[in-house]
Amino acid sequence: MNHQTLNRSSQYTFKKGYVTKNRIVVPPMASATAGVNGLATEVTISHYATLAKSKAGLVFVEYSYVHASGRSEENQLGAHEDSCIPGLSAIANVIHEQGSLAGLQITHAGGKTSVDLTGGALQAPSAVAVPAVAATLEVPTAMSLLQIQNWKESFIAAAVRAQNAGFEVVEVHAAHGYGLNQWLSPITNKRTDDYGGSTENRLRLLREIVEGIKATCDKLLISLRMPGRDFLEGGLEEAEILTMALALEKAGVDMLNVSSGIGGWRRPKDRVGEGFLVPEATAIQKVTNIPVIGVGGIESGIFIDELISTGTVSFVAVGRAILTQKFVALEA
Repeated sequence: MNHQTLNRSSQYTFKKGYVTKNRIVVPPMASATAGVNGLATEVTISHYATLAKSKAGLVFVEYSYVHASGRSEENQLGAHEDSCIPGLSAIANVIHEQGSLAGLQITHAGGKTSVDLTGGALQAPSAVAVPAVAATLEVPTAMSLLQIQNWKESFIAAAVRAQNAGFEVVEVHAAHGYGLNQWLSPITNKRTDDYGGSTENRLRLLREIVEGIKATCDKLLISLRMPGRDFLEGGLEEAEILTMALALEKAGVDMLNVSSGIGGWRRPKDRVGEGFLVPEATAIQKVTNIPVIGVGGIESGIFIDELISTGTVSFVAVGRAILTQKFVALEA
């Protein structure tokens, strides 16, 4: 492929035949507009109608919890029961009206929440408090094998709801310190069974979820939001992340959305300017055959074109600049 012919307005065709009209992605950004029951409100639907007017090729809907035990905000959107489908379908529809593909991010907070929101003990791989900036989180309870199975079933069921609601993409959230990131990271996963210890074991739950979604949802593309690294001492580093990325590609992931890890969404202290997490995405794009999304304070068309034309990444996420309506993608 001659990358010099590509820019942010270039189309992309996925394996299932879905086509994005350009290489711009609206990343998942919490709006806190859902009802306390997790159902979309008119405000939620209107919010995504506005985001879709950016003309981005792919618009992701904010992190939506797959089970009440994984809720992390009072007004967080849910994908935890069938009653969520009508509202999610309305969101997908307003995104499609602008000619964009629609993606739904699904998540479980694990230990990165509070019992006030979950109504019960926090569930995590190990009884280790999740590191957080300027906060001390509750110590969760190490999960049983039955709870692990419940997580798998909940993620797969949420993906089925996304498919039934008309989304083309479901994104499994395994970054920013949330539940599945806790399973991947040696900081928070101290288990000694088949789900802890080695890289393969810490990846096992996520791989099984991906394989379950692939086997159940034939119309969905699977995106994975993964950490480029944890950015905390003793956490995930590049070499292990590359191993995980290759294993996830083999398991059936169609796209990797590379962000930060167990410490949460953050700009590394030693990085300035646009694309502060692009180096991690670039390393993954070099070793995988699936598209990778680069992120990190990106807002300049010229910068985006450089990333796409050189094959540094396949897609670029523009968040805050689209949220404030300062950026509109160019169509092909």
